[in-house]
Amino acid sequence: MTGGAAPEASPRSPSPASVILLYGVHPDWEPNEQDRVVRESRRLGVAIRRRGHRVDFLEIHGNHLADTLARFDPAEAVVFNWCEGIPGEEGSEAEVADVLERLGFAFTGATAEAIRLSYDKPRVRVLLEENGIAVPRWAQFDEPGQHPWTVFPAIVRPAWEHCSIGVDRWAVVLDAGELAQRVAHVIAAYDQPALVEDFIDGREFHVPLWGNGTVEMLPPVEMDFSAIGDVRDRLCSYESKFSPDSAAYRQIRSRIPARLNATERDALETSCRLAYQLVGCRDYGRIDVRQRDDRMYVLDVNPNADLSADASVALAAGKAGFCYGAMGSRLVELAQNRAPHQ
Repeated sequence: MTGGAAPEASPRSPSPASVILLYGVHPDWEPNEQDRVVRESRRLGVAIRRRGHRVDFLEIHGNHLADTLARFDPAEAVVFNWCEGIPGEEGSEAEVADVLERLGFAFTGATAEAIRLSYDKPRVRVLLEENGIAVPRWAQFDEPGQHPWTVFPAIVRPAWEHCSIGVDRWAVVLDAGELAQRVAHVIAAYDQPALVEDFIDGREFHVPLWGNGTVEMLPPVEMDFSAIGDVRDRLCSYESKFSPDSAAYRQIRSRIPARLNATERDALETSCRLAYQLVGCRDYGRIDVRQRDDRMYVLDVNPNADLSADASVALAAGKAGFCYGAMGSRLVELAQNRAPHQ
């Protein structure tokens, strides 16, 4: 079902939960990045507070999450997990969920298991393919050198990363020589295999979904690359997502809702709902898809997708009739259904 359907109701219609809004500021981020995280966290928390929830803001400092949460009772508060990881520890997003699970907190978003799976892009691709979901042709290369790959343009990125880490314009390669160079770069720079894929130079959709049991597709967002001539730049790179001063950030437009005919919309919803469920998304997520000819190819499954006010999930929720605070409150209520006192 697409659009502004009513939120999933709690079986006991609980009063608004007390919320611990959990976020972290990494010490190696640029000052403007740190300021943005604090600012966006406050913005979301204040919006949720206006929906009737008590909200405590909790910033993680170092690897002391369990100690930081010790003053809170899991039976009395829901954690809004807006934390990309433990500050200073790379790839630690799942560890935050591990701690919350161990302490018995109900929290928004995916389990540690689902988060770990989502980081393993080759494993996700196998899972999707086995269940009939189209993904771009792909291969994993563990060593540098010349590789038997003949489909160009291709895109090369780290196999075990998220948030477009390792994706810039030079990730798009046009021949075997560029492929070999980029594979070697990824392996050396990120100490992990390189994932090589057919670069689908077509329409791109970011498809937010939410719910458990009944999963609802929110209005899809199209990333419009029409202002970009060079194929290398027709992608959502790290810079285009997180650097507002960059040309890439300014040139890509978000079109919402995406213009889709009924057949395209049905194909998108069928693939995205199944991908959401297979990876184990919970409460919400975002599926990234590209279209070539009449076929939809799933690029990424993103549990705990960005919830900033200008990101796809919030934009889509707004189009479906949920203001920013209502969006946040709905996610809290979904988590509240798992709370110990329910």
